[in-house]
Amino acid sequence: MRMTHRGRTDTAPLAAAARSILACPDEVQLVVDGVDDIMAGLDPAGRQSTDDAAPLGMVDVDGHPVFSCPPDSALALAAVERRGALLTLTSGVGAPGSRERDAQLTIAGRLEATGTEQCECCDDVRATVTLQPSYVMVARPSQGSDLQLRVPLGEFCSPAHQLNRGFLQRSAEHANRCHQDELRRAVATTSGTRVSEIVGVQLADLRPERVDVRWVDLSGAHSRELVFPRAATTSRELGELLRSELHAGLC
Repeated sequence: MRMTHRGRTDTAPLAAAARSILACPDEVQLVVDGVDDIMAGLDPAGRQSTDDAAPLGMVDVDGHPVFSCPPDSALALAAVERRGALLTLTSGVGAPGSRERDAQLTIAGRLEATGTEQCECCDDVRATVTLQPSYVMVARPSQGSDLQLRVPLGEFCSPAHQLNRGFLQRSAEHANRCHQDELRRAVATTSGTRVSEIVGVQLADLRPERVDVRWVDLSGAHSRELVFPRAATTSRELGELLRSELHAGLC
C-alpha cells in the first residue's frame, strides 16, 4: 500500500519544490477520464510549444496547469465536458542526473475550458484548457520508497511561489535559446564590442535579485554579475529588470 504523508510541517519548501517541477518539467503525462487518446487532434506542433518545448503547450499559471490546443481536439472537448484528469510530471529542475531530477509531481483535478487565444505566428485560434487541482502529491520514485508528500492546495497556488527555481531556470533557458540575437546586441552595446565579434551569450543562475551574464567574443570568455536595483516579486517585474539591466548594467 502506498503511504501518504499529510503532515503540515515545512509545507512552504515542499510547495516551492512542487511548483518548480510544474514550471520546469522534463516529461509530462496527462490521463483524462473516458478518453483513450488525449493526444488525438494534436499534430506534432500542437504537442510541443515553441516556448521551451513544453508538452501540450502547458504553462504554470499560479499553480494551475494551463494547456493550449486546437478547439476541436480531444483535450478541448474533454474540458468542455469537465472531465477528471491526472497530470504526472517528472522534474526538469537542475542539471541532468542531479538529485533534483529525482522527483515526480502528480496533480489530480478537473479540466475546464477557460477561453481561446490567437496564435502569435499565424491566424490559428487555440483553446485554453485549465486543470483545476483537487490534490497535489510529490514523490521520489527512483528511491524505491512508497512515500508521497501531499502539498496543501493553498500553499501550492500561493503567489509567493511565482518566482520558483523551476521558473527561473526555464526563463534563463528560454532567453538563451530564443533571444540570442537580443542578448548579443545588449552585450555588444554595453561592452563596446561589435555584434559580429560576440560568439554567444548565456544567462546563468538567474535569481529574483541578480543574474550572471557570460559571453564569448574574439578575445575570449567573459562573465559579469548583474545585481538588480531591487528584488523582483513577479514574473513581469523580473522581465522588466532583466531588460533594463542587460542594457545598462554591463557598462
